[in-house]
Amino acid sequence: MATSARPQHREGARAAATGLTLFAGVMLFIAGILDVFRGIMAIAEDDVYVSTPNYVFKFDLTSWGWIQLLFGAIAVVVSFGLFAAKTWARVVGVGIAALLLIANFLSIPYYPVWSLTLIALYAFIIWALCVVKKDPLG
Repeated sequence: MATSARPQHREGARAAATGLTLFAGVMLFIAGILDVFRGIMAIAEDDVYVSTPNYVFKFDLTSWGWIQLLFGAIAVVVSFGLFAAKTWARVVGVGIAALLLIANFLSIPYYPVWSLTLIALYAFIIWALCVVKKDPLG
């Protein structure tokens, strides 16, 4: 009886880990695509962004666009690695989500509501990728 409970627990934990990794991959893919679009809007100097002349971290809007575009494209590529359950993708996914979280924090004055939304999304992605533990027996 004790032997049958253990494999079920392991299978349930593995299913939960796969589900969290897959969900984090989907969220990273969606957020990466949105950051690519946001970068394109900034490079094109669209009127969507708010002008803030007295911001401490003042950068050129085109510079923000290239940063968002580059990080968003990397996030999309990493999400495909997460779909394939690659360990490197989990590590790089945490790193790119952290960089995008910081970039969105620095761009709060330019696009406040969306930046805060993406900060929460990237924080969840980091959590989802870090909470999953590798199964030592399987």
